[in-house]
Amino acid sequence: MRITDVSMESFRWPRTRPIRNGMFVYTHVELSLIRVESDAGITGIAPGVGGPVGAALLDRFREALIGQDPMNVERIWHALWIPKLFGRRGTETRIISGIDIAVWDLVGRYLEQPVCKLLGGFHERVPVYIAGGYYEEGKGLDDLAREMAENVEMGATAVKMKVGGETIAADVERVRVAREAVGPGLELMVDANGAYRAHEAIRLAKLIEPYDIYWFEEPCGADDYAGHARVATATSIPIATGENEYTRYGYRDLIEHKAAAILQPDANIMGGVTEYRKVADLAAAYDLALSPHGAQEVHIHLVAGVPAGMILEYYRGTVDPLWDTKFKHTLKLDKDGMLAPPDRPGFGIEPNYEALEPYRVG
Repeated sequence: MRITDVSMESFRWPRTRPIRNGMFVYTHVELSLIRVESDAGITGIAPGVGGPVGAALLDRFREALIGQDPMNVERIWHALWIPKLFGRRGTETRIISGIDIAVWDLVGRYLEQPVCKLLGGFHERVPVYIAGGYYEEGKGLDDLAREMAENVEMGATAVKMKVGGETIAADVERVRVAREAVGPGLELMVDANGAYRAHEAIRLAKLIEPYDIYWFEEPCGADDYAGHARVATATSIPIATGENEYTRYGYRDLIEHKAAAILQPDANIMGGVTEYRKVADLAAAYDLALSPHGAQEVHIHLVAGVPAGMILEYYRGTVDPLWDTKFKHTLKLDKDGMLAPPDRPGFGIEPNYEALEPYRVG
């Protein structure tokens, strides 16, 4: 089997209301689909990020991909990574990530096995937390409490909310309201998206410790390893970070700085499945947990496949109007608030073009 072509198509649609975290406002949902075709008549598909810059980079990589045996995932990754011309990180690595995910999907479809099995098939089901608790125009404390209660009604046993977008006093009150809404039996995480300097994060952490916080995510900027370590030393709340890190080397540095108890690789950003495997091995060697960030359709397999897999980030329809229509199969929580990886070959992702086509931008 040989790769015959690689292409990308992009879609963009508005959110019902803009959402905001501690750093950024998001008005639209963006989806790029990278497709790797083969002479076996099988195509691998990866959801990810792209845009015009990504499309140009994909064209650059096409020559290195045509004729490759997709089973040689390490050789392909190495061939794409070594001739870095536009930066060690950023969009170039994100496009490599999408290509790699699509190659793994192609391999899974060819072997008629789900990717979680190719990675080792460690967990049959994985715990899930529902990510949300964003800031929105006109959204008050009652609305936040209602959202958290709805998460519980969906079967969630863990929920996450944003901090860092208001004053520390206002965010402490938001955390209090969220804890009351979900009750004492569920896990509650907070996520600052890198909004704080270390001393500010420490102050917030001390004030919310009484609310039994499961983890404090990205308290400081992504490159502030020392700041994360300072926060980790100062609070009893475990620190989680890594969604903006790239390749095994970034996670090596996080570990060496003792910056996190939970690593959060995003395969669409950090180098794809091939690099994720290496980070999973690093986590296992240091007895650290993995809770990947981002696309649940991809990361359900990556959490389930490895021993270090801890819990899956899960988004519901409140942050994406096409949540249950953009793909033909939608992951939904079971009665225990958990998810089993799909048993379809590859990642089991099938785009629903009827729903996506009106929003095509590339």
